[in-house]
Amino acid sequence: MTETTRSTINWNETLVEQADWHWQHQLRARFEGLTDEEYLWEPTPGAWNLHRRGEGSTEIQGGGSGEMTIDWAYPAPEPTPVTTIAWRLAHIIVGVLGARAHHHFGAPEADYFTFDYAATAEQALAQLDGAYAAWFDGVRSWGTEGLTAPCGPAEGPFAEASRATLVLHINRELIHHGAEIALLRDLYVHRND
Repeated sequence: MTETTRSTINWNETLVEQADWHWQHQLRARFEGLTDEEYLWEPTPGAWNLHRRGEGSTEIQGGGSGEMTIDWAYPAPEPTPVTTIAWRLAHIIVGVLGARAHHHFGAPEADYFTFDYAATAEQALAQLDGAYAAWFDGVRSWGTEGLTAPCGPAEGPFAEASRATLVLHINRELIHHGAEIALLRDLYVHRND
């Protein structure tokens, strides 16, 4: 790569495109047609899920501000339970995208203890689309120069890292958790109930 080529790369566009191409051409399409039964399906006994308030079985039952709560334990048991599509979508919506969009771009607050978790697949996908747009619209606003700034204290272990490092981390999280959801959808179709 020549010096001229290196200096003409739009790094902001390149980092966003890494996730956005996957989102537009593979991942989001895999979530279409998600039913409520599939959304809350527990592939193994003791799977972590979302539950109506008071119906969960994990030690932490305070998470969630609405009718649904998320299964959680700290420290997590060994081995960590399998998580459902609902749980994984909640993780992407709240922990991967929502909290970051809140801290960096002023999106609504999103944390595991106060979030209003979706009771239906349709609601969850709407929340996912909103969190995805808030995060990536915000990242686009940083531009290439903004990617070099440190993340700041809200990002804990990423506080001193560049925003570019955080974007790459979020891309990995989105892609790998999305793939887990796609696999759960495959397993649901081929289940032996």
